[in-house]
Amino acid sequence: MERQDAQEHMSVMIKPYEHADAAETLAVFISAVMETASADYTVEKVQAWAQPEGRDVVAWNAAMLARNSIVATIGGELAGFSDVSLDGYVDMMFVSPRHQRRGVAWQLLAHVETQARSEGTPMLSADVSITARPFFERHGFTVEAEQHPVKAGVELTNYKMRKELR
Repeated sequence: MERQDAQEHMSVMIKPYEHADAAETLAVFISAVMETASADYTVEKVQAWAQPEGRDVVAWNAAMLARNSIVATIGGELAGFSDVSLDGYVDMMFVSPRHQRRGVAWQLLAHVETQARSEGTPMLSADVSITARPFFERHGFTVEAEQHPVKAGVELTNYKMRKELR
């Protein structure tokens, strides 16, 4: 019985984003960029992308609410977050480095895909980092273009990706 309770306790739960999630989701974003993405981007690039000293939790919260975001928790702890617009654009999908390889990103993607399908959205699209590209490819996304957005004066590399929803 204890083993089953422990497994249930560790399952990924998805819920709508709330104001109370602002600081934790911002911390997940910063740590995911600074730690996880550092495998594929230079220190200068992760600093420019994460901008840890320049982030305002009030502005972050407003943006998260505007994107109709969702959060994933494991055992009550925030493990990741994502969103999907009415036209199928996934603006953000980030998983806490300490919760990687537990199915969090897969659960988030499954949730946003189900949401998009239920709204009749024909396609998902995202601007995906070098780090996240293999994950998105494994889940049916294809690269449309390599892009070079500039953040805080530093050129990054990402990929415009899409997935048809039939």
